[in-house]
Amino acid sequence: MAAATPHPAPATAQATAPATAPALVLIGHGMVGQRYLESLAELGATSTHRITVLCEEPRPAYDRVHLTSYFSGSTPEDLSLTPASFMAEHGIALHLDDPAESIDREARTVTSRSGQVFPYDVLVLATGSYPFVPPVPGKDAPGCFVYRTIEDLLAIEEYAKTRTTGAVVGGGLLGLEAAGALKGLGLATRVVEFAPRLMPVQVDEGGGAALLRTIENMGLTVHTGVGTQEVLTGEDGSVSGMKLSDGSSVDTDLVVFSAGVRPRDQLARDSGLTVGERGGISVDAHCRTSDPHVYAIGECALASDGRVYGLVGPGYEMAETAAADLLGREKEFTGADLSTKLKLLGVDVASFGDAHGATAGSLDVVYSDSRSGVYKKVVVSSEGVLLGGVLVGDADSYGLLRPLTGSVPPVTPEQLVLPAGAGAPVVLGPASLPDGAVICSCHNVTKKAITAHTTVPEVKKCTKAGTGCGSCLKVIGQLMPPAADKGLCECFSFTRAELYEIVRTLRVTSYEKLLDSHGREKARGGDGCEVCKPTVGSIIASLAPTLGASGYVLDGEQAALQDTNDHFLANLQRNGSYSVVPRIPGGEITPDKLIVIGEVARDFGLYTKITGGQRIDLFGAAIDQLPLIWARLVEAGFESGHAYGKALRTVKSCVGQTWCRYGVQDSVRMAIDLELRYRGLRAPHKLKSAVSGCARECAEAQSKDFGIIATASGWNLYVGGNGGATPRHADLLAQDLSDAELVRLIDRFLMFYIRTADRLERTSTWLDRLEGGLDHLRDVIVHDSLGLCAELESLMADHVAHYRDEWAETLDDPERLRRFVSFVNAPGAPDPSVKFVPERGQVKPDLTILTLEPLGGTR
Repeated sequence: MAAATPHPAPATAQATAPATAPALVLIGHGMVGQRYLESLAELGATSTHRITVLCEEPRPAYDRVHLTSYFSGSTPEDLSLTPASFMAEHGIALHLDDPAESIDREARTVTSRSGQVFPYDVLVLATGSYPFVPPVPGKDAPGCFVYRTIEDLLAIEEYAKTRTTGAVVGGGLLGLEAAGALKGLGLATRVVEFAPRLMPVQVDEGGGAALLRTIENMGLTVHTGVGTQEVLTGEDGSVSGMKLSDGSSVDTDLVVFSAGVRPRDQLARDSGLTVGERGGISVDAHCRTSDPHVYAIGECALASDGRVYGLVGPGYEMAETAAADLLGREKEFTGADLSTKLKLLGVDVASFGDAHGATAGSLDVVYSDSRSGVYKKVVVSSEGVLLGGVLVGDADSYGLLRPLTGSVPPVTPEQLVLPAGAGAPVVLGPASLPDGAVICSCHNVTKKAITAHTTVPEVKKCTKAGTGCGSCLKVIGQLMPPAADKGLCECFSFTRAELYEIVRTLRVTSYEKLLDSHGREKARGGDGCEVCKPTVGSIIASLAPTLGASGYVLDGEQAALQDTNDHFLANLQRNGSYSVVPRIPGGEITPDKLIVIGEVARDFGLYTKITGGQRIDLFGAAIDQLPLIWARLVEAGFESGHAYGKALRTVKSCVGQTWCRYGVQDSVRMAIDLELRYRGLRAPHKLKSAVSGCARECAEAQSKDFGIIATASGWNLYVGGNGGATPRHADLLAQDLSDAELVRLIDRFLMFYIRTADRLERTSTWLDRLEGGLDHLRDVIVHDSLGLCAELESLMADHVAHYRDEWAETLDDPERLRRFVSFVNAPGAPDPSVKFVPERGQVKPDLTILTLEPLGGTR
């Protein structure tokens, strides 16, 4: 079976610990292993034990739950669960790429692959599981892979570059994720599942049928009720096809085995620990094995209820139980909730409780809409107790239904599955949940624990709720108390989004009129404040074409509303000078234009710097020089780059398929088209974008407000990314879009953001705050759930049709040029405080540094 070659990594240096401190060895550093270390740290055990960790992989613990996000742009570093300083802070010795080979329980030692011998007083096994590969001929041929680690994904990605078709053996959770990954790599993909339906463990026949229809509509081929008999190979020995149990054969260049997992218990078996008949290291309610010095946690353990748990939530609970028992704390693990909510190939799938109705006398209440691919089933007892359910295609209610399991819901079962607008209105909400309801099953956090806090970030930090699979975040947000006053400022009781609607609906073109008609009573007739003036100015500017107002931000009343940078259409620098930033769409520039920039910089003595946004900034211009500089730039064909405004800044690009041998689309052309379309668009905050010509992502599109990555079939659109001090990877909104589909979705996304965001709120923060998050955004701008899309497109069309370059308009109007003076009573006089000194062949600000001397003079 093909695999990537691991890269050795040195062990982390262990902090000095008392020689008498007990030695604790942890074998395995996956998600559960890391959670165990965190639990030890929280309980103070890292200061009382010398801890060594033996890790088989070449990297520390990472998020295996979101492993597939690697193919949509997350890097291995993004997936990491181990803070860089964690091991050093807690004196933990981490040995990467050096797994345990044997355990000597009598001597209490562990020998690693490198030959090192580690003595222990306490041994913890967190070895996880291994992928089950059916024993079929050809399973080890080049082109066969498993789907378990980052190294597996790297190997699949590399092999797929020269292949066109792929097949996944297994239609369970991980199998469908693998199928989505292959499709994203541009392979024609098929899924082979031995059971009669997809996801047989989680969903029933009806849910499987709904899932099948939706997945087939995405272009995947699905075979159910058949097994793989043989992997066929070509003359070179690599995969060429598969022979199925029904006698048919299929062509494929690549096979991913995802047919379930088995506990990794061989170390325990070899050392004489008790294991279950079907695998798993037997443990008691405290996660102790048959040897009182040895614990086992996670997927390798057979819990005291006779189950092996393959979900991260139970694994975390076992980790916390073992850590507590080590310190004599009272905590037991006797079983866990197996509820699951995932998004597979873009389809919401959830199951909870007794999803298959195995309880005697249980009743099913089902809603099915095959046209839209929605299937909902709840299982109730004859007394009306909610026992479980299955949700496919629409799992929004999962966060409320799962905590209600085991109780009688406050509404009828029919109301739990009917879509909005069908039947009587549903009044079910988080408030109806009991305090003891477990909201976050990954970390076993109750409603009572969550409501002790007032913000979602606080909940995450203090309880870890919402930091696992993320399916509980919507309910957590609904449990947070509303802000006392959501008003924009002391002048307006309305939010920015509400003010936008007022301005748009009533066609208000004046800040003064808006303040007098909709301001707080005490603010009416006043001058407003520094919060609401630029905010309203931005709203009017973004709606100007639709309102019939002037789009020039320095006309009339608008000029008094602008931020400092907008006053002179340039960025103010620390010494009182200004920068000049011409637009360079897509980062493409001709030699002639480069020469013009160089000549302007030379003639005006400006400092030049190439920026991360693929353009050239010119620093050190005096106010009165700005029109002179821009006259030459405009004459050469340049426009304002709007670096001074809350507007679109740049659309970066790589060179794409025109020059790059890996490129699959013309990223430069698309970047130029997008930048020219959205230039000058005023927004609540600055907007940045990028277009990458292939999955190698050289343009860093996923760190942008909206980023585009080329695929063999079109474009993938990502939204809500952010660099800077609080980086956030963008989320995948839609895949394999045509040029027209891409532009249409970006139009809608930008106008919906401008319409609903708060003042100075970047798209990343807005998307995190948006109720329903990415799913709601997708419903609104992809599926038009609110019926707004035509209006959003119309607003963008107005902007595009009425765009005018602000600097070109300024240069054409002598009256507008009058403002560009340092001193209104002495036009033409330079500001004597703006000085420069030479540095590295250019200039830099000459800043006076304040010095303090002792009283009475120097000594």
